[in-house]
Amino acid sequence: MSTEPTVTPPSLVVGEDGLARPVWASTDALLRDYYDTEWGMPVRDERGVFERLSLEAFQSGLSWRTILAKRPAFRAAFADFDPDTVAEFGEDDVARLMADAGIVRNRAKILATITNANATIALRQDGGLADFVWSFRPDRTPEPVTFADVPTTSDESVALSKALRKRGFAFVGPTTMYALMEALGIVDTHLVGSHRRGTSGVWG
Repeated sequence: MSTEPTVTPPSLVVGEDGLARPVWASTDALLRDYYDTEWGMPVRDERGVFERLSLEAFQSGLSWRTILAKRPAFRAAFADFDPDTVAEFGEDDVARLMADAGIVRNRAKILATITNANATIALRQDGGLADFVWSFRPDRTPEPVTFADVPTTSDESVALSKALRKRGFAFVGPTTMYALMEALGIVDTHLVGSHRRGTSGVWG
């Protein structure tokens, strides 16, 4: 048996610019820019929340890097994620999307996006998608020091998942909804010590 001590890889990496980032955002330029400028910053408009909800659903089973690289094509294919336009998509649009190599060609997820656009429109009579999702903000946010400390679900993401399903949404499981809450800034799971920790203004 080896007596060598186990070395735990660092959770944060200090870049040449002197800023501490998680390992996943430390080398790839696309991920680094997304981490520095977007991830965890508050999104409170309907289109913005609908886009992120849609992309989180497409990400299920894939890497976020893949989705991020395809985001321009997703925006073009789904009319910049305008719910009113997407809600009107029919079989011809589904066929068009299934033939679009620029996006993730998953029929179930494409149909779910159209379903969710209709559900988003229906939610307007009760305050709208953005306010609905933000109403599940917890009383406190996690304070992870390592990746192992970052939750993948929470009581609030489970409740949000159930509530959206009751409203007719699809592909909104608790894990996907927790990822959405992270992306929107509803929870701050930036690692303690990261240059982005606390910068959303939501949690101080």
